[in-house]
Amino acid sequence: MKVLVIGANGQVGHQLVEKLKDKGHQPVAMVRKEEQVEKFKEKGIDTVLGDLQKDFSHAFEGVDSVVFAAGSGGDTGADMTVLIDQEGAIESVDNAEKAGVKHFVMLSSMGADAPKEAEQMQHYLYAKHRADEHLKASGLDFTILRPGMLTNDSGTGKVRLFEGGTEIAEIPREDVANVLAHIVDTNKPEGKTYYLHEGDTPVEDTL
Repeated sequence: MKVLVIGANGQVGHQLVEKLKDKGHQPVAMVRKEEQVEKFKEKGIDTVLGDLQKDFSHAFEGVDSVVFAAGSGGDTGADMTVLIDQEGAIESVDNAEKAGVKHFVMLSSMGADAPKEAEQMQHYLYAKHRADEHLKASGLDFTILRPGMLTNDSGTGKVRLFEGGTEIAEIPREDVANVLAHIVDTNKPEGKTYYLHEGDTPVEDTL
C-alpha cells in the first residue's frame, strides 16, 4: 500500500516510515523542508514536501492510507499546538476524505478523551480531542491510537493494546511506531480507538 506519513521527520514518524518499508509497503514521508528530503532518499523512502500551515492537498494523490503522526513538540506554545495538532490534523482528515483515502490512522494521546480532567497539558489534549472528534465525524474509515507517556527506551515489541481505561503508563516511541505499522499492515479500519501501554503481548498478536 502507498502510505502517507504526516510528521515523518518526528521521532515516531521517522521510525514508522522505515518499519512500513520493511513490511513491503510504499511509505511517503511528508516533510516541511527541502533539506529534510535527502535523509529519506538515502534509505529509499519517497518524500513529498508539505506544510501543515499551507495547502498540502497534493500530498494525498494516489494514497491508500494516511498516518497522522505530526506534533508541535514540547517546546512550543498553545498557539502552535492548535495550528499543528488540531488544525493540521483536521485539514489532513478533510484532504484524505476528498482524495478517497481508505484508512486514516490518527496518533493521538492518552487523556484526549477527557481533556478537561487533565491537570497538565490541557491545551494539548483539547487539540488532540478536537482532531479525534473531527475524524470520527468524517466519512473516513479510521483507527485512533492513544499511547501513554512516551519514552526513548528501545522498543520491546511487546505491548498492551486495549479499548478503554484511564490509567497512565509508559510506552517507548519505537513500540508506538511498531503498533502504527501493524495497524496499517493489518488494515482493519473498524472505527476504533485503542489505548497503548507497554505490556506482554507481541505487537503482531494484537488487533
